[in-house]
Amino acid sequence: MWAEKLQPGDEIRVIAPSTSMLMIKEKQIEIAVERLKALGFTITYGKNVYSHDALYSSSIEERIEDLHDAFRDTNVKGILAAIGGYSANQLLQYIDYGLIKDNPKIFCGYGDITALSFAFYQKTGLVTFVGPDLASFGVKEGVDYTLQSFLDAVTNDSPFEINPSSFWSEDPWHLEQDSRTYHEQKHYFVIQEGKAEGRIIGGNLSTLNLLKGTEYMPPLKDAVLFIEDDLETHPHRFDRELQALLQIPQAAELRAILIGRFQADSNMTEAALKHIILTKQELKDIPVIANVNIGHVQPFATLPIGATATIYAKGIETEIFIEQTEY
Repeated sequence: MWAEKLQPGDEIRVIAPSTSMLMIKEKQIEIAVERLKALGFTITYGKNVYSHDALYSSSIEERIEDLHDAFRDTNVKGILAAIGGYSANQLLQYIDYGLIKDNPKIFCGYGDITALSFAFYQKTGLVTFVGPDLASFGVKEGVDYTLQSFLDAVTNDSPFEINPSSFWSEDPWHLEQDSRTYHEQKHYFVIQEGKAEGRIIGGNLSTLNLLKGTEYMPPLKDAVLFIEDDLETHPHRFDRELQALLQIPQAAELRAILIGRFQADSNMTEAALKHIILTKQELKDIPVIANVNIGHVQPFATLPIGATATIYAKGIETEIFIEQTEY
């Protein structure tokens, strides 16, 4: 089930279903809002986005209220998470999925927000988007790739590609941004070659594993799985998290894997990542592409959960082609 695509003049509601928006600097909010307004959108906020508790989230009741209000409001055409963080999975059993199914809207965020994206897709069939949140749009420079991919995904029905950006930066979004470090990128890192087609499923790996065995986990059969994680995930943890996901029975029917670039503080090297992948017998016959523009390194792409993806990998040549039709 696809929501209507966004158009100039549409209202986007910002909510904070994970960490409070209080964690975003006011200057970054200003930059983000001006950037989205320049694209023609109107920005409004859930009434509880600045609420917070000892863990810098807000109560389940407050977050559910803002979530339901956003889907219920007929003026709202898109819903954007303010920021990721922790604890979005606390909300899953309290969500009115009938309300969401009856009022499909564009929904976008990443990281911890993956829990909501998966639950919405699994419980209602709504195609959701793993991509930038409000904080992502507040990065001062180097966001053209992020913006274009977001627009490709949420404003038209045409197919689009996830090509490598010409540069990348791992500088945290919340730090001063006048001296960001950019690294050249010419191509992705092909670990295993091949071709594949399947239903695109994925998001933050640690968050995905929170949903294993629950009613909110979509099936992995015939999936092109994309995964990413933040600097807390070092090689040993990534290996364990990936292995846990692959032990889901349907993981044996994965079609391909796309892995987002790791931050330097994770201590993940290309050699270590290749070793981890090559030790997984479950993955031996499918294409695996790493250093893809998804996740916690800027800039990054927007991917629709449930859409059809076609993958090609050979040498340094890659194609990641997204068709905006359900697989």
